[in-house]
Order: sequence, then C-alpha cells, then structure tokens
Amino acid sequence: MKAYVFPGQGAQFVGMGKEMYESSNLAKALFEQSNDLLGYRISDVLFEGTEEDLKQTKVTQPAVFLHSIIRAKMAGEDFKPDAVAGHSLGEFSALVAAEALRFEDGLKLVQQRALAMQKACEAVESTMAAIVGLDEKTIEGICSEIEETVVPANYNCPGQLVISGTVKGIAEAVEKLKVAGAKRAIILQVGGAFHSPLMQPAKEELQAAIENTHFEKPLCPIYQNVNALLEREPKKIQQNLIDQLTAPVKWTQTMQNMITDGISELVEVGGNGKVLRGFIMRLDRRFPTSVL
Repeated sequence: MKAYVFPGQGAQFVGMGKEMYESSNLAKALFEQSNDLLGYRISDVLFEGTEEDLKQTKVTQPAVFLHSIIRAKMAGEDFKPDAVAGHSLGEFSALVAAEALRFEDGLKLVQQRALAMQKACEAVESTMAAIVGLDEKTIEGICSEIEETVVPANYNCPGQLVISGTVKGIAEAVEKLKVAGAKRAIILQVGGAFHSPLMQPAKEELQAAIENTHFEKPLCPIYQNVNALLEREPKKIQQNLIDQLTAPVKWTQTMQNMITDGISELVEVGGNGKVLRGFIMRLDRRFPTSVL
C-alpha cells in the first residue's frame, strides 16, 4: 500500500513552481487562480523572490501548499493513494489532494492560518529549537521543569524533536538539554512558537473559519497530526485541524502507525522532496520512498 505525504514549512525553495508554470497549462491556470484568490501574485514571489521572502509565514504556507497541490493534480490518474498525511501545514494539502476540501477552500484556510499564526508570532517573542540525539522522555521532562512556556512541538523522527516556546524559555531549555546529553540543540530561524500554547490566539481565529468550511469524506483515510491515527469523518477531521495549531505534530508516531497498518511505500508530494523522506529514513533506512 502507498501513502502520499505532504510537507509543511521548511520545504520551500527559491524558484519553486516556475518549471511547472512554464511547462503545464494546468499548473499555469492553478497559479493564476491562486493569484486572484489571494489578492496578490504569489507566483511572482515564488519564481523571483529571495530566500528571505519565502521564509515569511504568510508567504511560506500558501507557497508550499500550492506547490504540493499542483504536483498532485498534475499526476492526474496516477495519483492513487491508499492513505495520505501531511506535516503541520501539509495536512491541509493532504485533505485537498484527497478531495475532502475544495482547492479554493483549502487555499483560503491556509492563507487565514498563515496570517493568524504570523499575528500570534508578533504578539510574543518566541521561537523553536531542534534537539538531536536525546530521548523524548528526557526532552519532555526538561521542558516541563522550565517556568517559561516550552513544549515539544514536532516529533519528527527517532532522535529529532523540535521544541517550541518563548525566546527566554527556549534558550534555557537548549542549555539544559545540552548538559543532559543532546548531540545538538539548535535554535531555529522561524517566525515563532508553532504548535505551542502561544498559538492559542491563532487557533481561536481559525476555528470559526474551519467550522464554516464544508468538508467531504476523503477518498482515502488521512493520518492526522494530533493523534497520528487514521480518520475519515469530516467533523472529526475539522476538530483535529483546529486542535493542531496548539498541539504537537506526532510525525514519528504517524510513520510508525503507517508501517503497522501495512503502508509499504511513501511518496513525498511537493516542496524540495527531502524533508519527510529524510524522517522515514531515520526510522527505517530500507523503507521505499519516492518523490512526486
């Protein structure tokens, strides 16, 4: 069985989508439709913008979403997933690809999500850090001891967990985690503390938009971030999407559940094609992966 997986922020690259735009009428039409829906020419930012331009949350999220969805749509009848999943933002891409969400609705929600998250980032000085080479329980324990807001945010793969919180709290956690034996503890160049309680204002802002958007039953089950479990029911999918903003991304658990459930191949759709395949390789180097 084959699962198609969709990346989130961090999979962007300068010039993303330009080749598709120039070689495919379908891709060109979707980019132009997106320019109209967003109210600005995101295609110009993607094709001609700098790396710094693409790092802005309000740009990165719709950019990665568009790249993934256009890739999936260009595959046509060859896109036949037995299951889908998406890392953080990628969950929206997965739902559109599985026809649980209309493309237009997905793009609007992603834009609203990005703007709400950027606003929450600007309200409190916050950041994230990648912790490598330390077990999850040790990281969770140290985070819980810090008075500032610091929580596990992304369980990416065995040996790599990203924490999220205030700038002061993350700095304190990084030092304590190094002492505890982390091989690396690197503060990331991100806009703020994603997947933490500091995103509560964004969650409240996005909740109404998600609840007022029509969701269909997906063509195939989706593994969702908040619990790493398969879901097909629209109402439950909506609630999990809302909860996702302040809950950790359980990607390690998702990959483990995929393997247990009989998924035998992973196809990464969109972005630079390296992020999610890299995570599964850390879990099982022999696991078959490819890029769409």
